[in-house]
Amino acid sequence: MSDGTATATTDLDLQLERHRVELTGYCYRMLGSSFEAEDAVQDTMVRAWRSYEKFEGRSSLRSWLYRIATNVCLDMLTAGNKRARPMDLTDSTPLARAALSPRPDNTWLEPMPDARVLPTVEDPAEAAVAKESVRLAFMAALQQLPAKQRAVLILREVLAWKASEVAELLDTSVASVNSALQRARATLAERDHSGADATVSDPLDEEQQKLLERYVAAFEGYDMTALTALLHEDAVMTMPPFDLWLTGPEDITGFMTTLGAACAGSHLVPVAVNGLPGFAQYKPDEETGGFSPWAVQVLEISDGRITGFHCFLDTKRWFPLFGLPLHFPLDGEGEADQVQEGE
Repeated sequence: MSDGTATATTDLDLQLERHRVELTGYCYRMLGSSFEAEDAVQDTMVRAWRSYEKFEGRSSLRSWLYRIATNVCLDMLTAGNKRARPMDLTDSTPLARAALSPRPDNTWLEPMPDARVLPTVEDPAEAAVAKESVRLAFMAALQQLPAKQRAVLILREVLAWKASEVAELLDTSVASVNSALQRARATLAERDHSGADATVSDPLDEEQQKLLERYVAAFEGYDMTALTALLHEDAVMTMPPFDLWLTGPEDITGFMTTLGAACAGSHLVPVAVNGLPGFAQYKPDEETGGFSPWAVQVLEISDGRITGFHCFLDTKRWFPLFGLPLHFPLDGEGEADQVQEGE
């Protein structure tokens, strides 16, 4: 390979890589899966690299990459799988009848670190829209849309593309794009967005920060009285891959002191996940004497209370995705600090 060819290859790699985070965000909104989104983007990059000589420059490189990514996602969605939250699939279960019944991984909407899907932007309003559009409630609503309507809604309302640009990308008419957008909006308006009213400032305001500090103290101390005071009366707790979900402080804290009693003494490490505050939960490990990963928690907040408490339990998948260690020793404070600094 000549020096000139090597330089051109390196330049192309750099150009493609600049778009990785925003493309991952787009594919994540389309697919509802962290790992499928990253696979889709990697496939997009490979296809772009292989066919770059055919790229005639009639559109921007960014638009061309979105066209490829859209086609990759539409191909992946032909199986018709709609990822969901537990409350999208079953009724709330009273604590007295609580049972931990897992469903396959491809059933569930998956969590995603903010850093992998939210590119740095200078406009605060644009940043706020991007964060809101990866929150669990909105993501779950997106999954109910047909694939092309989903693409149109994301491109038009999240990424602020013009109808003519979306029409060109999808090889359709502006009228068709506008019609698809209208139908998508109507479908979302009909849905009960459980958790959609979550109000989180960016950065967190003083009241929200204090709420999270009180939550950490209550959870790590396993103080159910203190935790009850922080939960909204209609607060929801979910635990994928189990389809169980609970409503209200009494059932949530009742679960934590019965089926979930082994979480007492846990350690929480802050993470930025789905545009919301979250924590990596490490549970005491009696065998090693340290702490082992148990869940990635995603919290929804509204009106000074916690309204959603979502625990994703497949830690062998989630913790590496967030750059978190799979174990740390008993004096976990120091290591937890290192984790926070490394994010």
